Amino acid sequence: MFDSELHINQERSAMAARQQDLAERVARLAPVDGVHPAPVPGLHLVRASAPTLMMPSVYQPCLCVVVQGRKRAQLNEEVFHYDALNYLVVSVTLPMRGQVLEASPERPYLCLRLDLDLDEIARLLLELGDRGAAPLAPDRGLFVARMGESMLDAVLRMVKLLDTPDDIAVLAPVIQRELYYRVLRGELGHRLVDLAESDGSNHRIVRAIEWLKQRYAEPLRIEQLAEAVHMSPSALHHRFKLVTAMSPLQYQKQLRLHEARRLMFADGIESATAGHRVGYESPSQFSREYRRLFGAPPRTEIARLRESGLAA
Repeated sequence: MFDSELHINQERSAMAARQQDLAERVARLAPVDGVHPAPVPGLHLVRASAPTLMMPSVYQPCLCVVVQGRKRAQLNEEVFHYDALNYLVVSVTLPMRGQVLEASPERPYLCLRLDLDLDEIARLLLELGDRGAAPLAPDRGLFVARMGESMLDAVLRMVKLLDTPDDIAVLAPVIQRELYYRVLRGELGHRLVDLAESDGSNHRIVRAIEWLKQRYAEPLRIEQLAEAVHMSPSALHHRFKLVTAMSPLQYQKQLRLHEARRLMFADGIESATAGHRVGYESPSQFSREYRRLFGAPPRTEIARLRESGLAA
C-alpha cells in the first residue's frame, strides 16, 4: 500500500514538473496576449492576462490543451470546462461560445491549439485496426477528457521543437501523429472514430457540415442536403442534431451570422450589405437574429469589438 501511494505521488510530481516546464515555455513563446501562430503547421499558442466575456466563435476541428488557467466552452445549453489537467477536442466545425475563466497578469491563461486533420486520423485508424464496437448512440462533435502523462509528454516535446526550427519539418508530423494516437486511445477516443472513418455513419454528418460551409448563403433545402450525403431527411436531421446540438437550419444561420460579423469587423462592410451577402433578404431579420446571437445590434457590437481590441 505504501509503495502504491509513493508511486502515485511520484507520478503527480512528474506531471506537475512537466506542466510547469510547459507553462514557462509557452509564456516565453507567447509574451503578449492574443493568438500566436507557431512554426509548426496548424499550431497556435494562446495567451490571456485576464478573464474574458463569453465570446461566440466558430471552432474548427482542433485539439485544445490548456497549459495554465481555466476556460469553458458552451454549445447551445451544454457547458464544457477544461483546465491544465484536461483537454478539449472539437472534431467537427461548430459555432460555440468560449470564455476564459481564470487568468491574471502574474499567472496568465495559456493554451495550445492544434488543428485536427481527419484524413490523417483516418489513416492512423486503418493502421490501428478494429478498436471494438462504437457506442450505439452518436456523440457530440466535441468532448473534454483528462490528460495522461504520455500525452502531456508529447505536448511538451511539440513545444520544445519550437526552439529548434530545423527539426520541425521532420519531427513535428511524428509528434502530431502521436497526439492523435493518444486522443484515440484516451477515455473518449471512440468519439473521433466514426467521424474520421469514411464509411462511418457519422462521417456523413462531416460531409453535411462541409456542404453547408460551402453553401451557407444559399436557401437551405433539407431534401437536397440529405440527398447529397445519402441519408433520409429525417435521419439527417436526427443525427446532425446529435453531433452538433442544433438542426441544419440553425447551424446554417450561425455560420451566416459569424461570416457577416467577420465582414463587418475585418472588411468594414455595412451591416445591411453584410447581411445580404450571407443570404439575408430582410435587414430587420438580420439585425434581430444578429442581436440574439451576439447580444447587441450589428453596428453596436462591432464598435464594442473594435473598442475592446477583441478579434471577431
